[in-house]
Parts: sequence; structure tokens; C-alpha cells
Amino acid sequence: MSAAPLMDLLALLNHLLNFVAPAAFLALVLVFAGRYLGGHRAGVPRWWVQWASTFVAGVLVLVAGLVVFGRDGAMATYAALVVVSGTVQWLSMRGWRR
Repeated sequence: MSAAPLMDLLALLNHLLNFVAPAAFLALVLVFAGRYLGGHRAGVPRWWVQWASTFVAGVLVLVAGLVVFGRDGAMATYAALVVVSGTVQWLSMRGWRR
């Protein structure tokens, strides 16, 4: 047995992690910025729940961009990622109750 299938698996894992990295990083920044700027509010979920929901929404946007444009990294996809992630974070922080 050779090491080629292992390298292929590692390459796939590397591509997948690099694909979802913008959604993970943006979700983390938004959660901590929302905690810092939004203050403490009743009924706001824990930080990891906010991160998970924002991350999942971001990954869905990235997949939709990949399907629509046929490639990864389109600026329109990243713009949609920012808008959707910000909206999900605003909803989870109950931004309308200001």
C-alpha cells in the first residue's frame, strides 16, 4: 500500500478547510464583536450557538456561490457571505430590540 491515497485525503481535507475558513473566521469575529458592542441582553444564545448558526449560514452561502458561479472565490459570494452572516448575527443578538 502506498502513501498516495493518504495524500489525496489530506489534500481533500485541506481544500475543504480552506473552503469553509472565511465563514468560520467571519462568524468568530462577528460573535465576539457582537458580544463586545452589543452588551448583555436577555435571551441571547451562548457564543458557541451564535458561532455555529452564523458558520452554517456562511457555509451555505459559500456552497450556493460555488454552485451559481461554478468556482470558489467570487467576490459576489464573499459579499453575500458578509451580508448573510451579519444578518444572522443581528438576529441572534436580537438587534431589533434595541
